[in-house]
Amino acid sequence: MKKRELGKSGIFISELGFGAMSLPNEVREAEKIFDTALHAGMNFFDTADLYAGGQNEEMMAHLLKGRRKEIVLATKVGNQLNPDGKTWSWNPSKKHIMEAVKNSLQRLGTDYIDLYQLHGGTMEDDVLETIDAFESLKKEGLILQYGISSIRPTVIDRFLKNGSAVSVMMQYSALDRRPEEWFPMIEQQNASIITRGTIAKGFLTVDGTKREKAAKGFAAYGEQDLLKTIETLHKDIDDLHAAAIHFVLREQSIASALVGANSQTQLLDSIIAYEKGASFETIEKLQRLTEKHLYAEHRL
Repeated sequence: MKKRELGKSGIFISELGFGAMSLPNEVREAEKIFDTALHAGMNFFDTADLYAGGQNEEMMAHLLKGRRKEIVLATKVGNQLNPDGKTWSWNPSKKHIMEAVKNSLQRLGTDYIDLYQLHGGTMEDDVLETIDAFESLKKEGLILQYGISSIRPTVIDRFLKNGSAVSVMMQYSALDRRPEEWFPMIEQQNASIITRGTIAKGFLTVDGTKREKAAKGFAAYGEQDLLKTIETLHKDIDDLHAAAIHFVLREQSIASALVGANSQTQLLDSIIAYEKGASFETIEKLQRLTEKHLYAEHRL
């Protein structure tokens, strides 16, 4: 599997990355998924301290045993669990980040994190304090690089300008093209994009027409526009799953397209789609058949 550099970090990650949030709790099935990913050449795995109240990081620790050096490991911080263990509050303070990283390291069973990401952000945050926390962790060697997960252009721009972040994670797919307007801004600041929602909740896979029946809209698409668009794509695009992945990867500013899976079969479907590839003509057609919406809020 091809790899791309994460910003200007010297870290190279697989074009297809694994979003661990969807990992099943059953250990043997999780092991099958992880082994399949590694066998295919995937080396980038993303989780967060928030996922399953920390249990997702603990599952990653089990899977990483004896394989840590093969993996570029990413996790996130900023959402602090409340005492009820079910809800959370936004906390981008340096105090919280410095404490949270130690808890994540313990759960992950490692002494460093390759990519530590701010899990959100608002314009009300003290961004200099937040960035100081990440820079301090880099100096301590607890993290190698840091980034942000956000869909707010204002927040992203300020975060990149005031620090040395190497990545921005954004929801991006052929059905959510709103980030495209901001790719040049991110690239100009020497950061890469990591996409989540690459196959748009499965709408862009072979099961997409089944999933659409329960959809009430997606991203900037209303219910009827979404139904019409999905039906058109499935009719006019040969192997939509493959086209969707390579539609995302056509952008050189994107370092990795994340896919999730709760079964080995699901992951294999995405790996096969990636390996199959898509022609330039197919990607162009997919681009023509989808809308390039713009973010309505948080604009620069």
